[in-house]
Amino acid sequence: MTAPQQSPVRTWLAMVVSTRKAGAPVDLALVVVRAALAWIFIVYGAQKLFGSFNGPGLHQTALDMANSFHLRPGRFFAYLGGIIEFGGAIALALGLFTRIAGLALFGDMVMAMIKVTWAHGLHQKSPFGYELNVALAALGLVVVLLGAGRYSLDALAERRLVATGEGSAS
Repeated sequence: MTAPQQSPVRTWLAMVVSTRKAGAPVDLALVVVRAALAWIFIVYGAQKLFGSFNGPGLHQTALDMANSFHLRPGRFFAYLGGIIEFGGAIALALGLFTRIAGLALFGDMVMAMIKVTWAHGLHQKSPFGYELNVALAALGLVVVLLGAGRYSLDALAERRLVATGEGSAS
């Protein structure tokens, strides 16, 4: 008898939350990467959405998106950038849907390079170049490729999916 097939939703969810089986040092390194990205992007997102940390707030961010960066409608892109950055940071901090959050933050940084910092070049004093965008995008790709590690809600979800999957295959 063959085992019953998993539903497509369950298969997709298992792929999204899967974690690699690695040693504790790699998993601790992933916690450090997630924490650093979360710290930076919580600030960036809060600046855009709420005006926290001396940020421009939603209205000024929307004007900048439309007028300076030619992303229209500006309000949509202000919300999108703020939600990706703030929400993605919280997801990374928790290790929840880490690969999706890392991919979104990678895309956010690629857009920032294209629309904001690319023309300034690399390693410019003022205005800043795109070196920080490259570093943040690379760290985002690290969590996309490696997952959240064992110290995350993704790992907990994966353990539960495996346990549930084993119990239902009778």
